Amino acid sequence: MTTTGTIDRPLTHDPKDQAPMKPSNSEPAGSAIPEFTTTGANDSRQNRTREMQLIQEALARAHMHERQRAAEAERRAIRVATARRMQRRAERASLRARRALAMAVMQ
Repeated sequence: MTTTGTIDRPLTHDPKDQAPMKPSNSEPAGSAIPEFTTTGANDSRQNRTREMQLIQEALARAHMHERQRAAEAERRAIRVATARRMQRRAERASLRARRALAMAVMQ
C-alpha cells in the first residue's frame, strides 16, 4: 500500500520509514526551513505556509489590542465621570462658602 500520510496523521511514526527531507519548489521562499520540508507531504499541506500558521497568533494579537483599547476607553470614561463629580462637589462647596461669607458680612 503506497498511501502517503499527512502532517496530522503520518503514515508511520518511525523516523527511519518516513520520506527523506528535501526542499520543495511549490512553497514560497522562506515558508519553512529547507531541512524540514517533505516533498511527499506538500500535497496534504496545501496552504500551510508560515503565514497561514501565524493567522491564529495575529488574531490573538488583534483581539488583545482591541481589549486593551476598550479597557483604556473605559478607564478614560471613569476618570471623566470622577472629574465631573469632583467639580460638582467643589462648586457646591464654593456656593456654601459664598453663602457663609455673605451671612457673616450681613451681620
